[in-house]
Amino acid sequence: MPDDTLSWMNELTAEMEERRKRVERGGGEARVRKQHKLGKMTARERICALLDQDTFVELGVFVEHLGVEMMRDVDAPGEGVVTGYGKIDGRTVFVFSQDFTILGGSLGKMHAQKITKVMDAAVRTGAPIIGLNDSAGARIQEGVDALSGYGEVFYRNAIYSGVVPQISAILGPCAGGAVYSPALTDFVVMAQGSSYMFITGPEVIRSVTKEEVTFEELGGSEVHTRLSGVAHFEAEDDAGVLRLIRRLLSYLPQSAREKPPLRPTDDPEARETPELLSIVHPDQRRPYPMVDVIRILVDNAEFFEIHPDFARNILVGFARLGGQPVGVVANNPRHLAGTLNIDASDKAARFIRTCDSFNLPIVTLVDVTGFLPGVAQEHAGIIRHGAKMLYAYAEATVPKITLIIRKSYGGAYLAMNSVDMGADVVLAWPTSAVAVLGAEGATDIVYRREIQASRTPEVTRNSRIEDYRRKFDNPYWAAGRGYIDDVIDPKDTRRHLIRHLRMLENKEEPRPFKKHGNIPL
Repeated sequence: MPDDTLSWMNELTAEMEERRKRVERGGGEARVRKQHKLGKMTARERICALLDQDTFVELGVFVEHLGVEMMRDVDAPGEGVVTGYGKIDGRTVFVFSQDFTILGGSLGKMHAQKITKVMDAAVRTGAPIIGLNDSAGARIQEGVDALSGYGEVFYRNAIYSGVVPQISAILGPCAGGAVYSPALTDFVVMAQGSSYMFITGPEVIRSVTKEEVTFEELGGSEVHTRLSGVAHFEAEDDAGVLRLIRRLLSYLPQSAREKPPLRPTDDPEARETPELLSIVHPDQRRPYPMVDVIRILVDNAEFFEIHPDFARNILVGFARLGGQPVGVVANNPRHLAGTLNIDASDKAARFIRTCDSFNLPIVTLVDVTGFLPGVAQEHAGIIRHGAKMLYAYAEATVPKITLIIRKSYGGAYLAMNSVDMGADVVLAWPTSAVAVLGAEGATDIVYRREIQASRTPEVTRNSRIEDYRRKFDNPYWAAGRGYIDDVIDPKDTRRHLIRHLRMLENKEEPRPFKKHGNIPL
């Protein structure tokens, strides 16, 4: 190559590298220091912590903003968002990370186009998309162009739902229209103390309703993981959030076209579980920690609970049985006696549909007296919300195994995936019972006149309760009619669950043609 050509190329290369370095510096040292002072990583630091070492490939490095009149002299390296792909545990993922050091991470038209480009690539290649959100919201200077950018992101969140896993990390402010993209994704993870989500901020609320509220009280991680249910997890800081995402992905397939990744385990498939009998008391009124039951049954006691602080009367989460990832849904007798209410129904239905979207078998552990009674629940729509669970289980075509541990009464028996709702296998312990009502409630209705006419009503009532229990408050009446496939020894539960999962490995369940169902939202 001639010397003048080589010199010319070196100049071009040097310019390219200088432009790249300018983009990589983000908003500059002062703003980076401010980000660190707030306990937050920068956009690029987050990507490095999330992905396997040296696997990130950046896309859209030199994208610039539209240059509208109010921004002609504004420098925004990389348009305030870092986008690209890399690997987590050796598997490809796509990622975008908003850079708060550049215009507060605000979203403009080209910022949005960088995000939608990696979303499109994720779907074309069949890989998860992870959004690291840290943004002041729509870029006011760009007006409706910024709103259009949000619309393009929201549209893809919806259209790609159930195609590839979509995960959102909230690592700073997320306000106004910005909150809807995370809300449309499969999982939301928040950092404690440094992240918040809300539609209208404290100042607007103060001016309209005269309510005084802080950012944290209005939309912090505690609010959304405990009260609203918008967020599935919270972690202490950015690093904790990113570790949670890596762990979450270990249970999920790359896309809906694949099965979840198997993981070899040294936990014996036929391991007996006699300790369950010391946890679950036959007395139906005694609570116990269902989470301990789950950990005893699954591989290496590893249960990754989803929404652990929201609607605690029901437990949902991921685990493995014989190396196979599964979704677990279980009543929790320690909270509201394990009854189903509005929040529990929403939580379970959403999780069931997520499992079905990404081919995870569902194991349901049942100990439920029914739906939570009360005027407030009825007026708030428990019928509509409870119907979501019925719909979700019936809609799911993945392998579904139900284990009745103790009681399963009334409509909640159906909502917890009975054979009639599509369970492939229903198992029960000898401690279990399936009925419309418990013995005492049933006796008071069925034998009311006899009890009222008796000279010793209390004695007659107790006698009828015991008679009802002997005849119906056990698993054999339901098993005799084919509603339960087998009554098993609790110590053999793990072996039975894994055996049935293996049998269902190649399950296919064709359904009638339709555009889509109409879940009772």
